[in-house]
Amino acid sequence: MERLAATLADDLAAVDDALAEHMNSSTPLIPQVAAHLVKAGGKRVRPVLTLAAARLCGYAGADHIRLAAAVEFIHSATLLHDDVVDGSALRRGKPAANTVFGNKPSILVGDFLFSRAFQLMVQTGSIEVLDILSATSAIISEGEVMQLVTANNLATTEAEHLAVIRAKTAALFSAAAEVGGVLAEVSAEQRRALHTYGDRLGVAFQLADDALDYAGKAGTIGKDAGDDFREGKVTQPVLRAYAAADDEERAFWHRTVEKRRQEDGDFEHAMALLNRHGAITGALDDARRYGDEARAAIRTFPPSALRDDLDDLVGYVVDRDH
Repeated sequence: MERLAATLADDLAAVDDALAEHMNSSTPLIPQVAAHLVKAGGKRVRPVLTLAAARLCGYAGADHIRLAAAVEFIHSATLLHDDVVDGSALRRGKPAANTVFGNKPSILVGDFLFSRAFQLMVQTGSIEVLDILSATSAIISEGEVMQLVTANNLATTEAEHLAVIRAKTAALFSAAAEVGGVLAEVSAEQRRALHTYGDRLGVAFQLADDALDYAGKAGTIGKDAGDDFREGKVTQPVLRAYAAADDEERAFWHRTVEKRRQEDGDFEHAMALLNRHGAITGALDDARRYGDEARAAIRTFPPSALRDDLDDLVGYVVDRDH
């Protein structure tokens, strides 16, 4: 990731300038809330995909900067909304905006950032870009509702969980990569390759994130370890452990996840069960399998240093701090 960020350093600096410009408002609370999240760090993986895809495809204009900023605004808006829905205390290792400013400002500023994203899309003059990213925004919202429906429900299947991942996370990854190719007017085959790369990378990213909630550290994953467990989220490791559980273990998962009656020591017991059934390593194995599919897709492009960087990005996404 560091090498890719260095390659795109000038473009990323231009994206930061665009974000700062379009976060501005005559209502002071708006840039305060927006900057709290947007300037809090993060690896900018999604806008990096747009910048890298555009450069990989030979694009020479400036609209990739606008689209990368739009992608980051869409992502930031969903995070502001997510933290309200989930009641999260941390985001990117710092107090979440809803904790600092309250739920109402977080929701409203999220709406503001969505609006700014659409303004940036329109500035490119591309109906195809507008079609892709507007459809993606709707898919992300559907994913949020799907996750709400499946939350605390141990009857959720792995296929249903994957559908949530594809809508909530992978859709923006795939769109971010594809629009870079759209700007460069590449072939339909190359657009499909970029879309596939982003989709598989996004699925791998979320599966790894599911595992990190149990195996990661708050200082490096930007949230409290065990947040998903405490919120009763049904993620890939839990589904794997529940499927392999005996009656006593299933009773534990029903109490802690479905009924959310949690006691001291429950998280540690959950970790023991997950490790007993190889659920964390299983989720990571799945992430690596999707990562391999992402690598196969990007290798349809001619060899180049940038293609190698995108190949390496898969390793960063899958093998973050476990």
